[in-house]
Amino acid sequence: MIDDFLEGNTNAPDFPEGMDWLNSDRAFALKDFRGKMVLLDFWTFCCINCMHVIPDLKKLEEKYDEELVVIGVHSAKFTNEKGTEAIRQAILRYGIEHPVVNDRDFKIWRKYGVSAWPSFVLINPKGKIIGVHSGEGIYEPFDKIIGQAVEYFSARGELEPRPLKLDLEKAEMLNTLLSFPGKVKADSASGRLIITDSNNDRIIITDPDGRIFEVIGSGNNGQEDGSFEEAEFNRPQGTYMEDNILYIADTENHLIRRADLDNRTVETILGCGEQADRYNIPGIGTDVCLNSPWDLVKVGDILYIAMAGSHQLWTADLNTLQAKPFAGSAREARIDGPLAEAALAQPSGIATDGRKLYFTDSEISSIRSADIDPDGEIRTIVGEDLFEYGDIDGDHTKARLQHPLGIVYHDGILYVADTYNSKIKKIDPEKRTSYTYAGTGEPGHQDGRLNDAKFYESGGITYLNGKLYVADVNNHAIRVIDTKAGTVSTLQFSNLERLQREEEAEFTGRIVELPKQNLKAGDSKVIFNLRLPEGYKYIENSPFSIDYKSDNGSLEFTQKPSELNISPKSLPLTLATTGMPGTTELDFDAVVYFCSDKSGVCMIDDIKVKVPVEITESGTSELSIDVDIEAKD
Repeated sequence: MIDDFLEGNTNAPDFPEGMDWLNSDRAFALKDFRGKMVLLDFWTFCCINCMHVIPDLKKLEEKYDEELVVIGVHSAKFTNEKGTEAIRQAILRYGIEHPVVNDRDFKIWRKYGVSAWPSFVLINPKGKIIGVHSGEGIYEPFDKIIGQAVEYFSARGELEPRPLKLDLEKAEMLNTLLSFPGKVKADSASGRLIITDSNNDRIIITDPDGRIFEVIGSGNNGQEDGSFEEAEFNRPQGTYMEDNILYIADTENHLIRRADLDNRTVETILGCGEQADRYNIPGIGTDVCLNSPWDLVKVGDILYIAMAGSHQLWTADLNTLQAKPFAGSAREARIDGPLAEAALAQPSGIATDGRKLYFTDSEISSIRSADIDPDGEIRTIVGEDLFEYGDIDGDHTKARLQHPLGIVYHDGILYVADTYNSKIKKIDPEKRTSYTYAGTGEPGHQDGRLNDAKFYESGGITYLNGKLYVADVNNHAIRVIDTKAGTVSTLQFSNLERLQREEEAEFTGRIVELPKQNLKAGDSKVIFNLRLPEGYKYIENSPFSIDYKSDNGSLEFTQKPSELNISPKSLPLTLATTGMPGTTELDFDAVVYFCSDKSGVCMIDDIKVKVPVEITESGTSELSIDVDIEAKD
């Protein structure tokens, strides 16, 4: 009977006390959700399958926004994932907007008898377990049962639809120039860097000194082809450029895109636009379905794809657009041997010396090679298996990494972004040795000598003209390692006006509403000032704009913004005004780019300032408006 099923007969275990909660200003107990459906999502942020279910969870949350509460139970696989701050960064990176509890010691996991990531437990409004599931493909089964439960418990007056008030982590998120940049690649022929600005859904092309030449993508999340200004992406990762053609792994769209830098257009060349729901199904062009392509490299006319979602390497013939599995059985494991029989585990970075492919197999914390010869083999250079990881230098018998994502080959050496160790490792593929090259291993942002520098989950690495460039994901920065000088610095960007689009999206900055002010009728002055926090500076030659207006004729500025040469040196900005008795609102719109002296991280503050003003004969003749620029690092 469906009634017996929906009523359930097993009480859901409560959450232990003393745990860290995110996206919430307090710890929850199950009693806080009586009268609502509760879906527990047991996840760990490294896991590609856990990433795949996030869109399904969001669809369920949107459909049942008042009846359902999703609770993320983060039970970490890797040591790095146990930290609450690391989980907070993952929440921001994945756009998660439901409460998450840090189950670092697997207490909740064991109470519910969970054995795999991701796993789900559905709890009815009376606190009884009525459904469990492991793996992907969760929307349809849970939509069906939640729909039935909502109807059943609503009819009995036992459902209390109400939104859940949350304190989202994104409210404190930095407004940085880059947002979780996943990869950086160098094109040696043109001397350019291709930066994947993943969470801004765009690609940025610069010179080695950070001067921006081109921006590909509107910044909107989607699948649209078209001009560089129109094209849309969904958290892209790896790229490969040759002869002004850029291939892009549009990871969360499950597509491969091709950008023509001469014509400034983007087109989809591979992928059906949805995640493949079956393994080992080849196809052509937009008829083939892909599964989280994460990185790319090209040899001849063949594009090699690190297909993280299916635990494989794929090939695509760029003449015929025929795409097919190249290595890996689609089983998640570490098994060396013939290409088709070998097993991989979430390959996320790929490089080549022209004879072999080298790739980071992130879930087994390994660096492996694959012969380009189709009759060749997969071999492990460094690393062991799914639950064997660490931060140990040495030969292959003892060396350990922790979820590496980035790799580049140069002059017989592999440089690896050892992501969860926040280090750069130097690996000799012939000797099978691995040693720390840069980074203390402590997450942070610190430039300086190689041994003193700090990174924070770097995800991509490339080489150009004696320097390594690192996509330092959680620092929202590109770091530069001078291999001759033995130093680490942070890339500073210029020509920032290229980041601005003529048609901006909906305003997403902050609004500052100030108290009502008094101003004297007749000739007066308004003095507007922006105050940088201590330890910050404006970016030289960056866009700096201040616009201002009065919302009616009670007050007029004697000069328009276009008549002034406004720059940081103009501050405080003194504006002559003429007013007559009445009330008005002064509106100031400011966009400023600035950097931290300490970390080098660059940010944007996009501000709308609203000041109600009463103009009287007895008002002040000089009105000062001071606004603090906001930095949250």
